[in-house]
Amino acid sequence: MSAISCRRVERIFGSGRTPVVALKGVSLEIAAGEFVTVVGASGCGKSTLLRMIAGLEAYTGGEIEAGGAPVVGPGADRAMVFQNYSLYPWLTVMRNIKFARQLEVHIRDRTSADVDAASGRADALLQLMGLEQAADSYPSQLSGGMQQRVAIARALMTRPRILLMDEPFGALDAQTREVMHDLILHVCALEGCTVVFVTHDVDEAIYLGRRVVVMAPRPGRIDAIYEVPLPPKRSYAMRHSSEFLTLRAQILDRIRGTSQVRTDLRLLEKLSRRAAS
Repeated sequence: MSAISCRRVERIFGSGRTPVVALKGVSLEIAAGEFVTVVGASGCGKSTLLRMIAGLEAYTGGEIEAGGAPVVGPGADRAMVFQNYSLYPWLTVMRNIKFARQLEVHIRDRTSADVDAASGRADALLQLMGLEQAADSYPSQLSGGMQQRVAIARALMTRPRILLMDEPFGALDAQTREVMHDLILHVCALEGCTVVFVTHDVDEAIYLGRRVVVMAPRPGRIDAIYEVPLPPKRSYAMRHSSEFLTLRAQILDRIRGTSQVRTDLRLLEKLSRRAAS
């Protein structure tokens, strides 16, 4: 059984004469424990698809299942990490990480043993993310990379089977992103969770994913799916391998071909001459 199953999924905004078809005919199967990355031109529906899998947005047609059950709303089996961290500024790092355990879905029939286990889980995640020294700090006192570590630890606090990540490293500098890449691969391997990771960065998509899903816009749809020909344990030296560079070129060509953005130099020259005349 797939961890995530999307069958002929559609998302239409508006009604009447001018509805906007954001997604059409999206079908995708993701195995348990798989790390799948999603790339594509702006407006192809990457984040919309992710939000529908999370249950944060309704789909207009088709079917989405998580763990064999229809997705009808958010669930404890799925956690989402956003680009903007979404931390509570009035809570310390430790209290942010523990916050999910305070929600009603997690406190029904809770015993003292459960409380102790949750506290131990928070301590373990704090250590795993390298945040021990920042446990009593507030988000405003942390760098962007550290804030995102807290957000990931909070998402993992309830042991979700599925982790959904929407450009989580997009606002980080290049050096911090490299550190976060290896960290998230290490953490997800330890946790054994299924990951769907949306990004605009093709290099990031190849380095992290076992498969790369390329989406195309107008309407949003899956254009191609590529298997990543790299071993499960990744290293940055692989970015210079022929396999990596060949796949990178193929994906970039595919995205350019579906983006509907003209890059014809002759057309640009023509427009320049027309503007100068």
